[in-house]
Formats: sequence, structure tokens, C-alpha cells
Amino acid sequence: MRAVVQRVKSSKVQVDGKVIGSIEAGLNVLLGICKDDTKDDIAYLKDKIINLRIFEDEDGKMNKSLLDVKGELLVVSQFTLYGDVRKGKRPSFIEALGGDEANVLYEEFVKQCKDILGNVETGEFGADMEVTIINDGPVTILLDSKKTF
Repeated sequence: MRAVVQRVKSSKVQVDGKVIGSIEAGLNVLLGICKDDTKDDIAYLKDKIINLRIFEDEDGKMNKSLLDVKGELLVVSQFTLYGDVRKGKRPSFIEALGGDEANVLYEEFVKQCKDILGNVETGEFGADMEVTIINDGPVTILLDSKKTF
């Protein structure tokens, strides 16, 4: 499981011109699911994201987590995080998990985040979405549950 985590001032996701998820200060997470992912990957990534200390403390140091600052969370599915372009110029998505199986893991990730944070905004799995991100910093972190980077 991979995630692009961005500290944001605000973020929203639209489908067909309608806003379906929107947050103020917090984290925007673009989440990719691999065909080898399990509930262990969900737990690892959820804990890492929610406790990631990328918000500034009183001294201006990145020392606080989403929980500490009571920030909001927007999770958007993004299978293209598993696009492999090592050969040629057209991405291969052979490692990405698709369809209902990926949606089950995506929904479980969101549920586990909601269990801790309460409200979690989302995109629409499998939809053509338009995501607006006002990055704060900018701060962008790449995470992979298999620790490949």
C-alpha cells in the first residue's frame, strides 16, 4: 500500500462538478493499493499517517501529528501510485489491485481512520475525480507499507 501524504490548508474532491469530500487544515492522502496488500498493510499505513509528526509545534519544528493538532483527513483512492515506468514510457499497472478487492481494502483503511479520528472525508472509489489541494509548506511525504522507499 502506498500513500502520498500532503499537509494541506484545505483540500476537496469533486465528481461531475459536485464536491463529495472537503477538509480544512489537515492531511490529504492519495492511497494506492497493491495486489499483495493485507490488513497488516492497512494498519501500518493508518498508524504511520495519523501519527506522522509533520505539523509545527510552538517552536516552528515539525513535531506534532494529525491527532495533536486535531486536523482533518481526506483520503482519495489512486491506483496510479503503482504505475511502473521503468520500461518504456507508458505506465504498467500490473501491481495495482483493482475492482471490488481494492475497494474492500480502501473502505477498511477509511473505517480504521474513522475509528480514531471520527470524521474522515473521501473521494469516490473508481470515479473520475478532480482533486484540489492547497499544500501547506509545502510538505509532501511518500509512504509505502512494504518499505520499498
